[in-house]
Formats: sequence, C-alpha cells, structure tokens
Amino acid sequence: MKLGVSSYSFSQYMYKTKCNYFEICDIAKRIGFEGIEFIDLKLDVQPAESIEALAKDIHDYCEKIGLTIVAYTVGADLMKDDPKAEVERLKKCVDVAAILGARTMRHDITWRTDVPWRQIIAETKDLVRELTEYAATKGVRTCTENHGFVMQDADRMEQMMIEVGHENYGWLVDMGNFLCGDDPTVRAVAIAAPYAFHAHVKDFLFKPFDAVDPGNGWFKTRNGNYLRGTVAGHGVVPIAHALKVIKDAGYDGFVSYEFEGMEDNIPALEAAYAFISRVLPK
Repeated sequence: MKLGVSSYSFSQYMYKTKCNYFEICDIAKRIGFEGIEFIDLKLDVQPAESIEALAKDIHDYCEKIGLTIVAYTVGADLMKDDPKAEVERLKKCVDVAAILGARTMRHDITWRTDVPWRQIIAETKDLVRELTEYAATKGVRTCTENHGFVMQDADRMEQMMIEVGHENYGWLVDMGNFLCGDDPTVRAVAIAAPYAFHAHVKDFLFKPFDAVDPGNGWFKTRNGNYLRGTVAGHGVVPIAHALKVIKDAGYDGFVSYEFEGMEDNIPALEAAYAFISRVLPK
C-alpha cells in the first residue's frame, strides 16, 4: 500500500492562506505523501480557462514534482428532480478525472434522508451503472464512499455494490465514516474490504449519546452519539486493524488520509503521516 492525502485535508489551511492547488501539492510532497486525491476542482481556488484546463495544469504539475494523482472525488445527488441531468454532469466529471490522470472517481449516491435506503438503491442503481459504463470508456473506475448518513452502513453499501453489479464500480472504503451511522469499524470494514477500489484513513473522537453536548466541532451520529474529526491515531478508529483487513482482502493501492479536525492543519497532517506510515501494510 502507498499513502496519499486528500486535498480536503488542507481545507483549513487553504481557507486561511488562500493558497492554490500547486501549493498544497508542494506541502503534501514535503511531508512525504506519495499521492494526492482532489476534491471537486474550483476555479476560484486556482484560475484557468476552464475546469478541464485546470485539471491539465494540475496533472502536469504533479507529474513534474513526482506526486501521483490517485483519485478525483465529486459531490453528487442521484435523487434530484432531474437525475438524468445529474448523470450527464457526472460524466463531465469523469472527463476531468481522465485529464487529471486519476484512475478512480468517487461520487455520492444521495444526500436525502427522507427516503428509505432500499428505495434509494432501487431508484439509483441503473444510473450508477450508466455512469460507470461511460467511465470505463475513459479508463476511469467509479466508486461510492460510505457517506451521507443513509448510505453509511456496510450492509446498505454492500447491497448497492451487488445491485449495480458492474466490474468497473466499487467502494471507497472510509474506515471512519462507518461511525457516522453507528456501524462499528471492525465489523464494517470486513464487509467493505472485498469491494475496495480506494480507501480513506480517517479518525474521530467519540462521546456517547448521553454525554453533555460538547459543542463546537462535534456533530451527532445517526443515533445521537457525538463525533469530532481528529488527527489519525488520536481517536477511536482502529486504523491499523482496518488497513490490514483491506490489504488482506486483496487491495494494494493508495489510501488517502482525510483530515477534518480542529487541530492546526499542517502539524496535524505531519503527525498523521508519521502515525499512518508506521502502521501502513507494505
């Protein structure tokens, strides 16, 4: 396995410094990360003639400094009023992923919480399949992360994998996000690992539902427990165990560190890199 980092991990730093994508690539490289995953490219972060032109600029820069672009991650909601239009938009995102040189693109299923999960799968599986069939023609594999509360549990996500049933479609296994749906990582990652196309390392601090609301920086899980993002190794997620399970299931690609804590951004990434490097299966 190799260790990358998500551009999302730099959000706090980017907000404070107004730095661009090239600058976070330089920092990632300096810390020691071998790859980087980009989240929904924005022209207000780094101007270019178009998103496609920006993707080409980033591809060329990463190639120059020796930083592999491991994935492109985009937001999506396939249960919008016009889901076909959403699929067409996502096809353009696939084109951007191909220009970046990312061999994997992750997209959401839906952010709706008012629809039962079985209905969500029934209404979106054909759309997901159509998208991945298009992506296959571009040399890009698509995947969905356990993300968004309703589609966060391992059992639900596995059913999505089965229903879509396409060799070009898989799972972005986020070992931390299972906790948002109160699905224990040790149980969930064993279900998810055989479907892994990519993986996220993430850690959370935890307080039970009957604790006093901790306030700023904390959020509630689906069942009312409290989580707060933190530096990898500082929280409750069994990172070393999860990585071993994913590796033993046959996944040997990049994993991306995703930091969303309150700690000072760059020192947090440095500390996380040191920890994950120690426990990352070779």
